[in-house]
Amino acid sequence: MSDDTVPPVEEAAAEGPATCPRCAKPMDLCVCAGIEPIQTRLEVLVLQHPQEQDVELGTARLLTLGLARGRLKVGLSWANLAKALGREADPRRWAVLYMGSGDDAVATPPGTLRLVDKKGQTVEDPTLLADLEGIILLDGSWSQAKALWWRNAWLLKLRRLIVHPDFVSAYGDLRREPRRESVATLEAAAFALAKLEGDDTLVARLRAPFIALVERYRAVRGNRPPKLAANRPSSGRPGGKPDWRGGRRRPARQ
Repeated sequence: MSDDTVPPVEEAAAEGPATCPRCAKPMDLCVCAGIEPIQTRLEVLVLQHPQEQDVELGTARLLTLGLARGRLKVGLSWANLAKALGREADPRRWAVLYMGSGDDAVATPPGTLRLVDKKGQTVEDPTLLADLEGIILLDGSWSQAKALWWRNAWLLKLRRLIVHPDFVSAYGDLRREPRRESVATLEAAAFALAKLEGDDTLVARLRAPFIALVERYRAVRGNRPPKLAANRPSSGRPGGKPDWRGGRRRPARQ
């Protein structure tokens, strides 16, 4: 299933309350005015699970709007990197951010970006990241990110990175996570880009619209759980167990 088979956000949103056609947020939460695309050396591709539900506080679209070289694709699987990107690309020059097991996360100290092999073991060779062309992020709950990982075997051909930011997510108590190192997709990308490009200012610059969104959300919605997309089961499958979002239990986000 590729992004070509998923209705555009603008069309899907038109059935509900008015939303911004650029960021797809409800108009009272729109922070587009504060977003200026940032030029980076690396390209960023976000693969979003089609059942990603957090309409109000999701960050994938904010991330790609904030990057001159950012792209968002919605779907479950693509044949290869070239199909996902829409152009030819060398998998050896791309990396994917994927946390994997809890042990992999624990082994990553705060404030670090770790390159690992297929077994989750640290690779001590910075030259392997020197010629990266871009990074990929998997957007959705932990279970949805895992589904994307296993449905796209070509991701194993990419470098694999694990991030453990040295800051607390701007979500605060609006979203409960089972892992302390959990942050939003936008925050994980900002941290990785800052490390890979040697520009610590990227973290604050990319997080600014997200922080503004959270502040606006609290101002107009209070501390109530964010609204999920309509007509989607909470676990991504009919009859699934409740999740963390909206006060229902769900695995955390990548």
